[in-house]
Amino acid sequence: MDSVYIQRVLNGSSDDFRYFIRKYKDLAFSVAVSVVKNEFEAEEIVQEAFIKSYRNLSSLKERSNFKTWFCRILINEAFKRLKKMREEIVLPTNQILPAIEDFEDTFKGLNSDEQRFLVVESLKKIPSKECLLLQLFYLEGNSVDQITNLTGWSETNVKVILHRARKHLLVVVKTMMESELTWSKI
Repeated sequence: MDSVYIQRVLNGSSDDFRYFIRKYKDLAFSVAVSVVKNEFEAEEIVQEAFIKSYRNLSSLKERSNFKTWFCRILINEAFKRLKKMREEIVLPTNQILPAIEDFEDTFKGLNSDEQRFLVVESLKKIPSKECLLLQLFYLEGNSVDQITNLTGWSETNVKVILHRARKHLLVVVKTMMESELTWSKI
């Protein structure tokens, strides 16, 4: 279906580009937020990515693969903006990261809303590349191969960052839970 609208836009019907905005705006926003961790910046990134994709639509080689091409533009824009912002949140490097198996134990006794809140808040506190990969892999359901196409990163790099991201997320979740327990005892 994307290829039909691409051809329409290339033939001069700029109004048909709204199809892509409607179809990909939610994905674009969630990806941008996962990188810059700021909704206002994310909105600007999404807008810029759509403008760039509209202006460069004729350079898209495989007409049926708009999503991958657009996501690459979006991710590049997000990291370019992040570089300008220079507000990367980094966990201390001397911290010992827990085993992934500890992750399930962390959520014992919490209902699904509490779990979701912890994960969403924790995603804001881990490095942007890690947050992006967790978003693409778990929330968007992309495979490692699809992520390599979307980001342009090697498969090995994606796997390493994804592994590190899981561990960092666990550290942040545990820290938040410990902090909450401390406050509830006061």
